[in-house]
Amino acid sequence: MIDKFRDCFNGMIVYKDLKKNNFFSTLSLPSFMRDWLLAEFQNEDGDFEPAQISEFVKTYIPRKEDWTAIKDKIIFERDKVQILAKITVDIDIQTSEITFTLPDFGLTDKDTIIEDSVWEQVKDELIAEHETWGMIELGYRAPNEYDQQFEEDKVKKGKKGKIKLTNFKNFCPYTIDLEYYKDVRNEFDIDEWIDILLGAIDYNAPGYKNKEQKLAMLSRLLPFVEKRLNIIELAPKGTGKSYVFGHVSKYGLLTDGGKVTRAKMFYDTSRRSPGFIIGNDFVVIDEVKLVQFGDVNEMRSVMQGYMEYGTFNIGGYDGKSDAGVVFLGNIHQDNMDEYTNMFTELPKLFQESALLDRIHGFIKGWDIPRMNDDLKICGWALNSEYFSSILHHLREDISYRAVVDALVELPDGADTRDTEAVKRICTAYLKLLFPNVRSPKDITMHNFNLYCLRPACKMRGIIKTQLGILDIEYRGKSVPQFAVRDLSNED
Repeated sequence: MIDKFRDCFNGMIVYKDLKKNNFFSTLSLPSFMRDWLLAEFQNEDGDFEPAQISEFVKTYIPRKEDWTAIKDKIIFERDKVQILAKITVDIDIQTSEITFTLPDFGLTDKDTIIEDSVWEQVKDELIAEHETWGMIELGYRAPNEYDQQFEEDKVKKGKKGKIKLTNFKNFCPYTIDLEYYKDVRNEFDIDEWIDILLGAIDYNAPGYKNKEQKLAMLSRLLPFVEKRLNIIELAPKGTGKSYVFGHVSKYGLLTDGGKVTRAKMFYDTSRRSPGFIIGNDFVVIDEVKLVQFGDVNEMRSVMQGYMEYGTFNIGGYDGKSDAGVVFLGNIHQDNMDEYTNMFTELPKLFQESALLDRIHGFIKGWDIPRMNDDLKICGWALNSEYFSSILHHLREDISYRAVVDALVELPDGADTRDTEAVKRICTAYLKLLFPNVRSPKDITMHNFNLYCLRPACKMRGIIKTQLGILDIEYRGKSVPQFAVRDLSNED
């Protein structure tokens, strides 16, 4: 298959050797950035010079603790500095000033400026996404410097030094051809495609015992590809939860635990700034067993509303997002049983059925093997940066949900939340495993049931079982018996 794979994805693959390549682990880079570097520095045989990459990282990917030295270089030495980082931009309605933030370094819009001449050159790339990765060139505008474009009264009000953006080049060195990705799926059978997906997220397919283990691992990607998909995974330690959610995609956010408050998650009224939920494809609350949620009742109220409708209102601020919410937690082996209360170890936030009902599906993390060397990729695989961009773009394609709506037959009286949860998970599986499907007749009833509908019902079924344990109102209720509609005789 390797020759076919290389022919189909020419230019979008890199050679990954995580068994031997401890070099990259010392750099502490996420997978998408590591693969970007490999694409830049590897030759056609997959070889590269570690010294070249080390020098590039040292020069262009600074650590947070390097920020003071960078400011010194910009402000006092008046040098321009280039760094590879993520950036967000904003336009002030009252002053028409254009500012930016560098979230990784704590640089806020109060201390930045993008002058009009630069904005005209870079705005097309910077406004495409809420948050963009790229090569950022920074300079300094001293207090006594200003552009002729500003009126005299505006200059008097704002005479302070600011770090300015002088150039920007998008992180992505290629155009994402989503239609090609969809079409090329036709060249592979389902087993080959599953292995390709595992390689894209740094896992070695032959290291798994069976297909069930592989699909359990890939279920972690569902929030990457479907909007507002809320998932919880409870698992033993060492199965790689944090790695997948924190390193594979540049479009998601993995919280670092500690205290997760309403202000951090949704909106900070004192700073008048949106929280994690805005601008990300998904927000992952890691080590949920240890997290403190501040005012639990306040957090539960806002969280429940957001998870249901994708909106929230805090202090007059109307927020809206398509980000899914993912909860990750390690629990004791004795509690890994879907027919007993698995939430006894979790914070009080999860002891309420109304919140649990808004979680669409449950991932049984104990079905995923503990990380070992045999599971580390060694060979040609999809560039993680390219792959995460593909999943990000697939989120916008509503045609897959139309296919699911056409294929899923609902029983009478089906609970609305169950229906929406199953359909949303089903749609995510369809995008992930069968991106080539453009109409209901492009997938067999057998494959749709086996790889999309049945797993979706199982994931929702665990939530339903836990609801019955937590709340007598749900006791004895199960997920409706959804079926695949036979369209073979329809025109």
